[in-house]
Amino acid sequence: MCTTALILPGIGGSGPSHWQSQWEVAHENFIRVHQRDWDAPVCNEWIENLENAVARVDGDIVLAAHSLGCLLLSHWAAQTQRQVKGALLVAPPDPAEAIFPKAATGFSPFPLKKFNFPSILVASSNDSFGDLVFAKSCATAWGSQFINAGAVGHINADSELGLWSEGLDLYQKLAR
Repeated sequence: MCTTALILPGIGGSGPSHWQSQWEVAHENFIRVHQRDWDAPVCNEWIENLENAVARVDGDIVLAAHSLGCLLLSHWAAQTQRQVKGALLVAPPDPAEAIFPKAATGFSPFPLKKFNFPSILVASSNDSFGDLVFAKSCATAWGSQFINAGAVGHINADSELGLWSEGLDLYQKLAR
């Protein structure tokens, strides 16, 4: 049975040139978890939609979260009874940063509790939404392997990563 990737975009929903969207187009087993409002996210609503999406999948799941999707994943993992095979967390945003979206409600504070599944956290050395110290502290708390991707911004469409093969390799590591 094929592992299903549930894609957890951040605020805005990851447009067509974002690696998450490109993965979704390129792989039939990559499914976006849709949210009612991508621009004014409410954490509890996003958690409920993720819980429902996980419940609908028959078989192994690896979560692929970007930005605010990482904080969503931490909230969900702290309260769910469901099991997943692993999670790839990319560019978690620091709610203490001035650039953190004011429209996002209920995401902070977020749980710093060890996940009960393997995870890898990838961060950039020049991400304006959260520095490496913040990302490393999240990785440590969540029990995630930490990877510094270098100076690639917020690891989003603006980073011009295309299909982001390095990230896909990390996903596949978790899916094995």
